[in-house]
Amino acid sequence: QVQLVESGGGLVQAGGSLRLACEASGRTFTSTVMAWFRQAPGKEREFLAATSWTRASIIYADSLKGRFAIFKDNTKHAVYLQMNGLSPEDTALYYCAASPRLSLNSDSLDPSGYDYWGQGTQVTVSP
Repeated sequence: QVQLVESGGGLVQAGGSLRLACEASGRTFTSTVMAWFRQAPGKEREFLAATSWTRASIIYADSLKGRFAIFKDNTKHAVYLQMNGLSPEDTALYYCAASPRLSLNSDSLDPSGYDYWGQGTQVTVSP
């Protein structure tokens, strides 16, 4: 089992920034793919970014247009999502996810491939 705990969400004004954190514990396999998703009310869960503990490669959703950055701290088993230039359209519940089965490729974009999820952290962006 892998436990994931997100933090860092909150209320921010449009144009502002937030940094989300996801701390993993338990059986944190070295080959695990770690990802960030978000889900707004009435919408499907949306892929944002993915990385892995052992590879430097990163995958981003095209829609982010360079505003978000994912990075990791292997010593802490933590993954972060730096979000800049936030707009009200970014308001959602943000989730961290992990999978020891996936490879860091297009499969990483599908939420159904992830075995472990955090509880989510709310991000609200005011106009």
